[in-house]
Amino acid sequence: MKHSKIGSVMTSEVVHVRYGTPFKEVARLLNEHRISGLPVVDADEKVVGVISETDLMARQATDPPKTEHRFHWPHLTPGSRTRSTKAHARTAGQLMSKPAITVHAKDTIAEAARTMAGHRVERLPVVDEEDRLVGIVTRRDLLQVFLRPDEAIRREVIDEVLVRTLWLGPRAIDVKVNEGVVTLDGKLERRSETPVAVRMTRQIDGVVAVVDKLTYRFDDSRLPPSEQALHGIADDWLRKL
Repeated sequence: MKHSKIGSVMTSEVVHVRYGTPFKEVARLLNEHRISGLPVVDADEKVVGVISETDLMARQATDPPKTEHRFHWPHLTPGSRTRSTKAHARTAGQLMSKPAITVHAKDTIAEAARTMAGHRVERLPVVDEEDRLVGIVTRRDLLQVFLRPDEAIRREVIDEVLVRTLWLGPRAIDVKVNEGVVTLDGKLERRSETPVAVRMTRQIDGVVAVVDKLTYRFDDSRLPPSEQALHGIADDWLRKL
């Protein structure tokens, strides 16, 4: 199954800052480029953290501690100490959130989407094999996969699912795509093939949903495992002829 890679949708020209970049310069870059976040890199261009608008807002939203409490700072929780550091941040290194959550250009869009959702972030720096910054990808970039034309999705379903996976002819079942919704309609040889067809179709980039109208000629679900295997091998061999 061919999935679109991060490298095909990422932005290569990345607005970024160094660890020692002043606070006001960070704010100016965000405003000038109309972006909501940027990566922080070290002298080797390796990503060491990420700054978002939320990090900058912490500078304004957190009140400085009262003088009589200054000697109690060591007893603050790790989260409190982080907020306190950001409230007094003067540089990008003090503002940034770390460690940075990153992806590689060869990763799939689906993998990046799962990473974004899992870490609840809106952007991911893209790095090479040595963790050097090569691009950035945002939620908006990932949504481009759903802009694929219906006909392109249909061709991939036929080629990847019917022909390459199930070893069927391109017209063995009817494949229709409307606004990213794929309808599979027809009769397969075995019952066990129907969930495979649906699952693999759902994994294709740009597919919004799959409507399953498939039937089957032979119910192999009740066969012993050994007979299922033999039946499958025979069918596969015949389809190669």
